[in-house]
Amino acid sequence: MGGSVMRRVSLRNLAAHKLRLVLTVFSIMLGTSFVAGSMVFTASISNAFGNLFDNVAPGVSAEVTASSDTVGAGVDNSVVDELSSRKSELGIDKLVTDYGATVTVAGGNGKAISTGGAPSIGSAFIPPDRALSPESTKIEAGGRAPHGRGEIAINSSAAEKNGLKVGSKTKVIVGQGSTEPMDVTVVALLDQPGSSSGFVNVQFDEKVARELMTDGTYVGMVDMRAAPGVSPEQLRDRVAAIVDPERYDVRTGDQVRDDAKGQFTDFLNIFQGILLAFAAIGLVVGTFIIYNTFSMIVAQRNKELALLRAVGASRRQISRSVLFEAFVVGIVGGAIGLVIGIGLAALLKLLANSGTGLPEGPLTVTPAAVLAALFVGIVVTMVSAWVPAARAARVAPVEAMRASAAEDSTNLGRRTLVGVGVALVALGLIVGGATGVGVGPAVTVGVGAGLAIIAAVLGGPALSRPFVGGLGRVLGAPFGKVGGLARTNAVRNPRRTAATAFALTLGLLLVTIIGILGASFKGTADEAVDTGIGADFIISDTNQQPLPTSIVDAITGTDGVGSVVAFGLVQAKYDGKFMTGQAAIGTGLGDLMHLQMLDGASPEVPADGLLVTEKFAKDKNWRRGDTVTFSTLGGKEVQVKVAGIFKDTQLIQPWIMGADAYRALVPQSLRMTTFILAGPAPGVTPDALRERLDATTADFLTVQVQDPEEFKGTISTAIDQMLAVLYAMLGLALVIAILGIVNTLALSVVERRREIGTLRAIGMVRAQVRRSIYLESVLIAVFGAVLGVVLGSGIGWAFTKTLAKWGLGDPVLPWSLIGGTVLAAGVVGILAALWPAVRAARTTPLEAIADL
Repeated sequence: MGGSVMRRVSLRNLAAHKLRLVLTVFSIMLGTSFVAGSMVFTASISNAFGNLFDNVAPGVSAEVTASSDTVGAGVDNSVVDELSSRKSELGIDKLVTDYGATVTVAGGNGKAISTGGAPSIGSAFIPPDRALSPESTKIEAGGRAPHGRGEIAINSSAAEKNGLKVGSKTKVIVGQGSTEPMDVTVVALLDQPGSSSGFVNVQFDEKVARELMTDGTYVGMVDMRAAPGVSPEQLRDRVAAIVDPERYDVRTGDQVRDDAKGQFTDFLNIFQGILLAFAAIGLVVGTFIIYNTFSMIVAQRNKELALLRAVGASRRQISRSVLFEAFVVGIVGGAIGLVIGIGLAALLKLLANSGTGLPEGPLTVTPAAVLAALFVGIVVTMVSAWVPAARAARVAPVEAMRASAAEDSTNLGRRTLVGVGVALVALGLIVGGATGVGVGPAVTVGVGAGLAIIAAVLGGPALSRPFVGGLGRVLGAPFGKVGGLARTNAVRNPRRTAATAFALTLGLLLVTIIGILGASFKGTADEAVDTGIGADFIISDTNQQPLPTSIVDAITGTDGVGSVVAFGLVQAKYDGKFMTGQAAIGTGLGDLMHLQMLDGASPEVPADGLLVTEKFAKDKNWRRGDTVTFSTLGGKEVQVKVAGIFKDTQLIQPWIMGADAYRALVPQSLRMTTFILAGPAPGVTPDALRERLDATTADFLTVQVQDPEEFKGTISTAIDQMLAVLYAMLGLALVIAILGIVNTLALSVVERRREIGTLRAIGMVRAQVRRSIYLESVLIAVFGAVLGVVLGSGIGWAFTKTLAKWGLGDPVLPWSLIGGTVLAAGVVGILAALWPAVRAARTTPLEAIADL
């Protein structure tokens, strides 16, 4: 029998079973759409950001900035003066200085503009006649250059989105340099094509920018345009030869743009990797569904395949015909998945733009995305169908023509023994990793988790019989014979039951792991706040940005305030390496923060001293009374005495420095207040102080006052938001798993058509048929859910234990999530069975007779 004949048979078989084709294609489509969608989305964002970065540093031939290897504020005035005086010698045509700082701007509604993660930057307005590229400071019609402290220019995209226009009066807070919120008037809208949808750029008069963003001794950066005949590389090298290489970086304009692109590309690659990882999870789940589907299809076609063998088809032709069907299903599913993926990418881009500041740009469908969708669809389907195809090739003509369509469910012993062996190894690795055994505990647990999943695949059929059988007796008891029939059907073919349930197992395993990690992070944060903070109020920025400098004096001066401590960020060099810690400025640290001192020292940090965490002190071999030397900007050394060592806490890492040492190390322009702790004075109630603090901070736009419970709620909300994103991505795998139950039950109904018709002939009514299918589906779903929750709980516990050295507390099991997951699985089982049950109930006794 020729190959073309077998291909026609395969195509006609697909056409004759359209429903089966649709269900199989749909499972492929879901997985491939996520692959294609992630690739189109990241390509679109990369292209849009590439266009945006092409507009970075317009007209710049060379740029001088503080070195990335130093804690530098900017470029000293002396460097600017030298470059200006040697312009002709160095080949500089134009030279401009610029500044940069984070800004907060009130929109037309009086509330702080939310950028959704995009930068909100303040800089100097450079007049077009002095700008290196006049287009970079193009003012739209009706505007003019800002002058004095009360005027600003703002990019038009931010203004239009937030209800600002020329003449609008608003408020601006400039990074760490402002003394108070500034009342300003918008005098110009800047045309900055290609900027991101959330990006905010506020430009001030040059003199004002310098006053707000520096201490007057330096500038933010120096941009230069090369004179005719001088290349950017030549200008860069000439300037680099006269500046201190340890303090300053000199780059060409192209290097500045490439560096900006490189940083973003690294992030984008990580983001794409995360998306593809979830797509892979969906495809793995889909693999089991496709395998199950083709296994059932082959079992149901035994007579048909036997007839083909009888009329001359070889084993190879039979297996190839099944694989050809898989190829067709894969290419159709991949093509549809590509189209759906493009739509998914458009939706992701829309959602991202509503919450983050992504640049505008069209969708970019790359050849790689097209090929990936088709390749993945075809390969996954054909690999999944490989074993069923081999099984089809072994069909003997006479045997198949007298056999039923039931799939062999024997010979589980060897598979189960292998599964038990793998499970024991997995258990050893998981427990060993959790207790710190192995080169890398997290890696050890990860390997163990992978083996545990393999063990579940191998041992699933053996586990399904006792579990589903026992659960079926309990759940089926109220339904009498119908319940017994559902239990019998669920345990009849353990391989099929396990393969169907495993799709749900894998999804809920990951949900449980993420839930345990999230609950553990929340528990650790709650414990840290409960045991570590004694203050009545925490003052912080709603966008997790540094607080305005003036807020410290405002809080301290509020009537009724007792103890106040502001925490500043310290970046300094020790032993040749840069380190980051905290500084405490104020009085009453011991009352506002409960530090567990380990050597009897006072919890109050001396003005010229340092309190250090136990772990950090051990790492650096520091002891109480030691004098340690930090380096400041420019290499100045500052000696600080270790005044005490306290037990590690998640609230403060790795040291707390006194006010005098902080001021000696950190220039005024670089001082950043991260949060403030405050408590009431004697005789003042917390409620009364709260009202006064709210009034004090009202004009600061993004400053919030919270009590410890509210602070914990903010942390919990942030964790929940991250978990929601992960759960949403895992939803793909769960949808495929639910589809798998629908698919299996639908094909099972076809397989048991004669049986169902016979039951109808002896008196079973349609409602009883539907009920038996519902119960069978619930048993399969609950089995998969329980197995996933049990495995996920063990793996999640182990992963949490491996994070203890980074400060994560004891594992917390989210019982509400676990219980809700199992109950939801039962509901999912009913929903998944709705259509197959209705279809089964429509089977008539005459249809069963027709199959005889």
